[in-house]
Amino acid sequence: MVLVGVLESATNALVVPIFDQAFSQSGQRTPTLYGLQKLIPASGLGAWRNISLLLIVFTVSKGIAEYFSTYLMARVGQASVLHLRQDLYRHVLSQSASFFERHRTNYLVSRLVSSAAAIEQAVSNTLRDMLRESFTLVFFLAASFYYSWRLTLAAMVITPIIAYLTARFSRTLRDLARDAYEGNKFLTDTAQEALANQAIVKAYRAEEHEQKRFRDVALQIVRANLRSAKIAALSPPTIEMIGILEVIVLLYLGQREIMVGRMNSAQFLTFLIFLFRSYDPMRKLSRLHNSLEQALAAARHVWEVMDEHAEILEKPNAVELMPLQKAIELRGVSFGYANDTRAVLRNVSLSIPKGSMVALVGESGGGKSTLTKLLPRFHDPNEGVVVWDDIDLRDAKLASLRHQIALVTQETVLFNDTVRYNITYGRPDATDAELEEAARVAFAHDFIMQLPSGYDTVIGERGIFLSGGQRQRIAIARAVLTDAPVLVLDEATSALDAESERLVQKALANLIRNRTTVVIAHRLSTIRRADLIVVMDKGRIVETGRHEELLKQGGLYRRLYELQFADEEEEVLVNSK
Repeated sequence: MVLVGVLESATNALVVPIFDQAFSQSGQRTPTLYGLQKLIPASGLGAWRNISLLLIVFTVSKGIAEYFSTYLMARVGQASVLHLRQDLYRHVLSQSASFFERHRTNYLVSRLVSSAAAIEQAVSNTLRDMLRESFTLVFFLAASFYYSWRLTLAAMVITPIIAYLTARFSRTLRDLARDAYEGNKFLTDTAQEALANQAIVKAYRAEEHEQKRFRDVALQIVRANLRSAKIAALSPPTIEMIGILEVIVLLYLGQREIMVGRMNSAQFLTFLIFLFRSYDPMRKLSRLHNSLEQALAAARHVWEVMDEHAEILEKPNAVELMPLQKAIELRGVSFGYANDTRAVLRNVSLSIPKGSMVALVGESGGGKSTLTKLLPRFHDPNEGVVVWDDIDLRDAKLASLRHQIALVTQETVLFNDTVRYNITYGRPDATDAELEEAARVAFAHDFIMQLPSGYDTVIGERGIFLSGGQRQRIAIARAVLTDAPVLVLDEATSALDAESERLVQKALANLIRNRTTVVIAHRLSTIRRADLIVVMDKGRIVETGRHEELLKQGGLYRRLYELQFADEEEEVLVNSK
């Protein structure tokens, strides 16, 4: 970029020897930049030949320099956005569950994609052009000083005025850019909600309502962008008009410099060329500064995410957890979410012995799901401790803890990839034999082999090409293959047809065998198999025991049983007859 500035100024400096050759009758040699007059004969065809050769050399060399500056800055920009996206993605993935509860997925994705792309654009193009125009401006102003420092100082009187106007324009553009980025975030959220829930939108005939919501948000973005366009369009001509007024003054002052003999016509003409050319980079810098402010607005959105620190941290001296030998215990645990003043868990104490099956039951909002999130340390309790064989989970290495626990959630989580990828997600190095065995245990192998490409069939986003029962069995196969000694299970069979439910229940029975299991129970069959039933109400454990014991107590469990499970038991008895 420095070379571009040098060659650009050298090309313009050739005006002096051209003027000498065209208008001087006595072989006059006017001093010029870089001693160019030494490379050109005093007169004759040789002078024009050398001037022509210099023009070609300078132009070709400048083109080569511009090529490399553009390519290398593009590499810098691409490398910057690559590292930024990797750092941002790593930072987001390392956050605790509460981080994802605070931020919507669209918000985070827009930071990874749109905001990072705006920064890449700023580095690759805007910053490149700003540096190049800045170097060019410095060399042009230096050349102007060379030919007449008095006229150059007079021209620089307008610099504070231009700087003030640029700052005012930039401040307004920065605010408008922030409004536009916020609008884009809301637009993405609005579209994502409607598209993700398109079945409900159609069922309730809300297409026009959603279109209006989308249009209203889009119009806000349009207004902000149009206001930005007005400011961006007003800035360059305003600065140019001030510059022209200054040029008129300089023409008058230049005439006086010639009359007193401090300059000749060639020098004054070259001075004017450099001065006029300096206004072009000044005008471009004004426009580029506006673009940079818009990019910085995107950058601030990225820094907002990067500045959020993970609540779940691993201690420097954290210990490696060994396989469970005795029990997992919750001792006086209380917990509440950061954005909610209510306590979700209140002074919960519970022991989960190795190899046992503990079923959590209770009405919605009782704290069952929150309790299971504490076991893999998605959250830390506000009070009390969760221990693994008497080791506080906060003293353990996160990887060693989560390696010991497999999750099967109520909402089946599958990736838009092959069946093989989804089952081996927890163990990418599993052999084909291990993969197939896990699928057989989960009663998934037969239907997988009927898919178009078997285990290499892509199942679509969230496994959309599979039925609910098939999705659940693939999730169970994933847990089987992981072979973790502790299982956290949120059963999800209520929405399945009878055959799918039967297969999923058989798969779950295989999965639970010989494992320490904590299950949020939705089915009577699960409760009956449990070694301990924990009844939760409003964040507290109100009853514990086995199925028959709790029924005899006549407390909350009996009421829940009569509301949720009595019909199921009656159906089982009828079918058995």
